[in-house]
Amino acid sequence: MIGLRPGRLGSVVALGAHCDDIAIGAGGTLLTLCGSRPGLRVDALVLSGGGTPREDEERAALAAFCPGADLDVTVLKLPDGRFPAHWEEAKNALEELRRRTDPDVVLAPRTDDAHQDHRGLAKLVPTAFRDHLALGYEIVKWDGDLGSPSVYQPLADDVAEEKVRLLQAHYASQRHRPWYDREAFLGLARIRGIEAAAKYAEAFFVKKLTLDLKG
Repeated sequence: MIGLRPGRLGSVVALGAHCDDIAIGAGGTLLTLCGSRPGLRVDALVLSGGGTPREDEERAALAAFCPGADLDVTVLKLPDGRFPAHWEEAKNALEELRRRTDPDVVLAPRTDDAHQDHRGLAKLVPTAFRDHLALGYEIVKWDGDLGSPSVYQPLADDVAEEKVRLLQAHYASQRHRPWYDREAFLGLARIRGIEAAAKYAEAFFVKKLTLDLKG
């Protein structure tokens, strides 16, 4: 069933092409989920950055974004920006993850993301997680590829602020980037919040959703 039953959320898979993708795209949602569901199972798979200081950043950051969770983090060593040449390795990693977990929801990049690594990973998700609700998160960047999302997770004010604080605290390697700042992260959250009739929100894209209206 490609859907989510209210109250039935015990396991999450979070996927990223690069270290920091998950936190930028869905950090507020993870804080919200883990804060309300102690012991939530979170399996995170990141395709690149393994064996570098970025892996250390990612592990520390995801531990902070998933407080109280039963967290498992895997960081692979695929080269950044070269995803198409390593498609088979990435697919094998997703299939291995699927064999050991049956999540209620998958957080992943969206399929029309302009970055080839994000987009490639997103297109692999339904090949491994065929019967799972996959929420495609967004990452603001110079490509100007923001679209019209269809799913929103409102964020409490303190959660939105904590997301920004953790992004700044844990990813020192990214602080020099011109788009990596408080205004960018809170600004997008504020826009998505307006769309969701809230102050702040994270937004997601869904390719397929099955309803169960029997009640």
